Amino acid sequence: MNTPSIHQQVDNDTTASVKNETVGDLYRSHNLWLLSWLRRKLGCSDDAADLMHDTFSRVLQKDDLSDIREPRAFLTTIAHGIMVNHLRRRDIEQAYLMALSQLPEAESPSTETLCMMVEALTKIDEMLDGLPDHIRSAFLWFQLEGISHAEIASRLSVSVSSVRQYIAKALLHCIEFA
Repeated sequence: MNTPSIHQQVDNDTTASVKNETVGDLYRSHNLWLLSWLRRKLGCSDDAADLMHDTFSRVLQKDDLSDIREPRAFLTTIAHGIMVNHLRRRDIEQAYLMALSQLPEAESPSTETLCMMVEALTKIDEMLDGLPDHIRSAFLWFQLEGISHAEIASRLSVSVSSVRQYIAKALLHCIEFA
């Protein structure tokens, strides 16, 4: 069993202390500015506060904070990524709720099922991110709507063989993502 020596433990404690101090300084110096920036982008104080918290949580997860030259640019980059994910999830949730509203009330899923479905759809969206539109569309039509390869080929004006390749590429992309 490898237990850290006293010197390694002191080094780890010192590194953590310096990191916490750096994050504390970043927070004290820039939290109000970041909150204001997020509020302007989102139009919602509550969402802005949540995303600011998420931004600083992400900063705490970084290993090395010693080379931050432009703190606001650093924080903006992290916050922007978190905000994009937040907005994407919100859009997916709204689209799913809109689709559900078309169902008879007796077929509406429970709140728990709704949350699980939104989470699954968000994960699928993340996995397919970065794929060209035609590949993503072919995959979604085939997997979610059960559309045949021939119909997808017709919609995309490509051969059935191309559709098979698109679906295979999307599946490989998802496997690599996971």
